[in-house]
Parts: sequence; structure tokens; C-alpha cells
Amino acid sequence: MAIAPAKVYGPAFSTAVSRVLACLIEKDVQFELIPVNMAKAEHKKPDYLKIQPFGQVPAFQDESTSLFESRAICRYICEKHHDKGYNGLYGTNPLAKASIDQWLEAEGQSFNPPSSVLVFQLAFAPRMKIKQDEKLIRQNEDKLSKLLDIYDKRLGESRFLAGEDFSLADLSHLPNAHYLVNATDRKELFTSRKNVERWWSEISNRDSWNKVVDMQKQK
Repeated sequence: MAIAPAKVYGPAFSTAVSRVLACLIEKDVQFELIPVNMAKAEHKKPDYLKIQPFGQVPAFQDESTSLFESRAICRYICEKHHDKGYNGLYGTNPLAKASIDQWLEAEGQSFNPPSSVLVFQLAFAPRMKIKQDEKLIRQNEDKLSKLLDIYDKRLGESRFLAGEDFSLADLSHLPNAHYLVNATDRKELFTSRKNVERWWSEISNRDSWNKVVDMQKQK
């Protein structure tokens, strides 16, 4: 009996949704992207809240399993489909997984907060006719700059953040970094740092991410 594809709820332009899409493509897992019209508050309707209690995106369903946090979803996909697609995405031994996890934590706790603010303020606020908060932009640009100095040092020691192989630790940075590099005037945050620039060029040119970007362009 054919197995139904996993379902990802949310727009492809969402950074959290695109993180999950890239993971699914890397692992060669069939999926269905189900649009959620956030302008019409579809993410706040009772049926949606049953699978995403916080009323955010993405929501994820895999047969009888429902999940809602993008990094947890990615870990689940990698564990369930460890023998499919690119098998180095979440490591192949406990030490590799621990290294990936620590850099995933760095992304979630240290990279995501300032980069998310900058993505909203610089990329989305102008489109939404919302006034930009220059003080907030300066504060978060400073935070991100200091963090990327640490990344640059790390990436001078290893090809990727968690070691010599591309992993979830790198993939998880793609959504916010993509907007900062391609939809704002802060590209130099990445390109002015030799090792970060080399790393960004490599991870952003993976086939999986190019496919996600193509999905984002489809209206």
C-alpha cells in the first residue's frame, strides 16, 4: 500500500516552513505543501490549532504524527528516514549528532533572534508599509555581527559548522541568511567575512535550497 506523503502547512516564503522543506528535499521524502493564508488568519482557525496549538507555521503531519516546531520536525524527518537521501544530515554516530545539536542550539538561541528581527525590519516591514525601527536594527545588527565573528573563526577550522560534512546545523541557517543576503542591504554581514562567505556560498548553492527558493517564487 502506498504511503501518503507528509504534509507541511504554511507558505514557502516562511523561514520556518522553508527550513522543513529543505530538510525533506535533502532526505528525498515525498511531501505535500498545503497553503495557509495568514492574511485571512487561517492559522488561527480551530482545525488548524488542533495540529499547531500556537497558531504559527509550519504545522506538520506524517500519517498519525503531528509536529509543529521546525527544528524538531527536521530532527524527526532525519531520524525516521535515516536511510534515505543524504544520510549525513543529522550525523551517523552519537558524537556527530551532539556536534550538530550544539550548533543547532547556537542557531536557534543566538543566530535566529537577531537575524529574524533584521529580516522582518529590513525585508518585510517595507513591503508591509510598516515603519522600520532603526534602533532595533542597529542593536540586532551588532549582535549578529559579533556572532558571525565567532562563526568565521569556527569556519576557519572546519568546512561546516558541525564538522567536515554539511548537516542540519548549516541547513537551519539558510532561511534567514537567504533573506539577509538577497533581500536587504546587509549582505556584507556574510560576504565581509572570508570563511562565512565561503560557507554561505557552498550551503546556499545546494540543490535542495535552490528548489526551495524556486518554490518561494511560485505564487
